[in-house]
Amino acid sequence: MTPDRSAGLLETARALADGDFTSRALVEQTLARIEATQSSLNAFRIVRTEAALAEAEAADKELAAGARKPLLGVPVAVKDDMDVAGEPTAFGCEGEWPSVAEDGEAIRRLRAAGAVIVGKTNTCEFGQWPFTEGPAFGATRNPWNTEHTPGGSSGGSAAAVAAGLVPAALGSDGAGSVRIPASWTHLIGIKPQRGRISTWPRGESFQGITVNGTLARTVADAALLLDAASGNHERDPHRPPAIDASGAVGRDPGRLRIALSLKPPFTALPARLQPEVRRQVLQLAEKISGLGHVVEEADPPYGQIGLTFIPRATVGLAERVGDAPFPALLDRRTRDAARLGRLLDGAPLRAARRAEAVLHRRIGGFFESYDVVLAPTTAAPPPRVGAMLPLSGFATDRAMIAACPYAWPWNVLGWPGVNVPAGFVGDGLPVGAQLLGPAGSEPLLISLAAQLEAELRWHEAWPPGWAVTDSPAA
Repeated sequence: MTPDRSAGLLETARALADGDFTSRALVEQTLARIEATQSSLNAFRIVRTEAALAEAEAADKELAAGARKPLLGVPVAVKDDMDVAGEPTAFGCEGEWPSVAEDGEAIRRLRAAGAVIVGKTNTCEFGQWPFTEGPAFGATRNPWNTEHTPGGSSGGSAAAVAAGLVPAALGSDGAGSVRIPASWTHLIGIKPQRGRISTWPRGESFQGITVNGTLARTVADAALLLDAASGNHERDPHRPPAIDASGAVGRDPGRLRIALSLKPPFTALPARLQPEVRRQVLQLAEKISGLGHVVEEADPPYGQIGLTFIPRATVGLAERVGDAPFPALLDRRTRDAARLGRLLDGAPLRAARRAEAVLHRRIGGFFESYDVVLAPTTAAPPPRVGAMLPLSGFATDRAMIAACPYAWPWNVLGWPGVNVPAGFVGDGLPVGAQLLGPAGSEPLLISLAAQLEAELRWHEAWPPGWAVTDSPAA
């Protein structure tokens, strides 16, 4: 026997350790599900069929010999901006990219925990946008409504987990790219402290604003994957003190002071929280208050934080474009943004990097009055597939900021945030809310998220047609 698609990461790892089924049988089932849904969801850029089966057989030998590791034999997926030995890292781009020789540090740690890497998930070009589409692979679709995007840029990972193809997946978050798709697919999405999960072979990704994070259906599963992937390469510039994310899941967070922040941080373009999303976030705030926490409206002193984001994001993009083997194939918006990045490299970038310490002091002071910030993850539900793909650069920025104005400041700060499901709007489209904290606050955020999950049991809701069956939806 093998588990149905409702089995989570923790449950699957325990069942494998107990000998309820083999990793080979489980991975075969996972690969069949992926193949059956590629035409409808298109979650994967690369499916590692032969390699994953070989890894599963090796895991079965270890299990039979009595070895026990946190994820031994469990299939997981990773976003296609992470190096997996023997596979290309095309990061959403067109062209035949060369295979890489070595695993990135996060993948190395997943393997050390026993995980089987079944494939690499789709992402938009260099992870720039909150949708997962492009000429390199087509459109990845949302299991809750396939006319809509799962978000981005970790949309492939989110779609794969939401549909039950894999129990959990790694993504990356440079302006909300884990939290936004988690919000739009009814998942837990953890953006950890900068450096918690290594981005090596890049010591910093996008000038430090992008970190690797986890997506799962439950807080316990997202925390388990975070623990498995966490750790540093010896040359990583950011090495935060270790945490026990899984240990925080069952811990009482205590009575917290929570700032409900509904006002979008300042941007040069307009952003407005849509009333239907506002209602869901307010309902979640009421639930949190009902658990005994003190919730009051208050906004962190963001100031002109956006002026520090743009140089880091565009210089980081210019670095990626400079390494691309086929720059002529890149989206015109990518090339234009990289051109801006080359202009901002130097004094503007140095000023933006220096400003982070000032922002840490100013916004850190806010956490003398509050323990956690509760904010919308997005201002709107997921757009339709294709809505942003044909736009000009300025029109894309305008649409992106209108839909997703809330997540990016925490990337500038490098601090942790957790998306939790906040309910559904319109025709059953998921939306989410962020729990945000200061440096190293993942355990507190995870314990609060788990407390909420125990009350609301959001993981019991499945996309129509995808719930607990061994036959993937057509």
